[in-house]
Amino acid sequence: MPAADPAKRRKKPATARASAQPAGQVQSLTRGLTLLEYIAKANGSVALTDLAQQAGLPNSTTHRLLTTMQQQGFVRQVGDLGLWTIGAHAFVVGSSFLQSRNLLTLVHPLLRKLMEDSGETVNLAVLDHSDFQATIIDQVQCTALMRMSAPIGGRLPIHASGAGKAFLASLPDEQVTRLLHKKGLHGYTGHTLASPGQLKDNLALIRRQGYAFDDEEHALGLRCVAACILDEHHQPFAAISISGPLSRITDARVTELGALVIKAAKEVTWQYGATRL
Repeated sequence: MPAADPAKRRKKPATARASAQPAGQVQSLTRGLTLLEYIAKANGSVALTDLAQQAGLPNSTTHRLLTTMQQQGFVRQVGDLGLWTIGAHAFVVGSSFLQSRNLLTLVHPLLRKLMEDSGETVNLAVLDHSDFQATIIDQVQCTALMRMSAPIGGRLPIHASGAGKAFLASLPDEQVTRLLHKKGLHGYTGHTLASPGQLKDNLALIRRQGYAFDDEEHALGLRCVAACILDEHHQPFAAISISGPLSRITDARVTELGALVIKAAKEVTWQYGATRL
């Protein structure tokens, strides 16, 4: 009996992306939620064929999923072209998350883990838009005998602290110029970046590397690295920082600690505002 042609035995899946299904997931639910994400990212409305192409699904499957979600109010069709957009029920479900989320409850376990991983004191600061200073609202102190910490409620200058400079680096240059003209650049130590040119060069570096570094700019002997947390509108509203003495936060450790605060900030950003960095 002749052997079967191997090429005939192998059947290619209809689409590459549709074939990959993580273990433990319900395929139709996963596909529906994926379509909902694509519609949300469209920032308006999107055609069925475009959705099907992005999701790697046949048009017929995409239409069945959208119709089911439409019946539940999560999506709707608009206009003469029948484009798909987010439905009102998706807003109702989403807004219940906004009402229940609590920044401190969410972040504190991550601060504790970051303290354990770094061995240094970890702070959570929020930006006060009224005077453009950072305010510490939570803290996990390290266990070392010598530790550097500011009190809860303590204020940090925006141009001379890790959290402050992380916030400042998120602003466009024109707004930075206006802010510096209004507030000035007080010199706290001999290391403070007291000229607009120096500070703007440092902000450019922060944008490239993803974290801010306070090198004894606010207090002698104290170093700090920080990264911003974004809300659901992709706007920075808080920052996580690691602070410690110069003797422990050496030049060799700055990059390592910077990577830790970036990772922590990304995790909080995702859990708090469903924004991926």
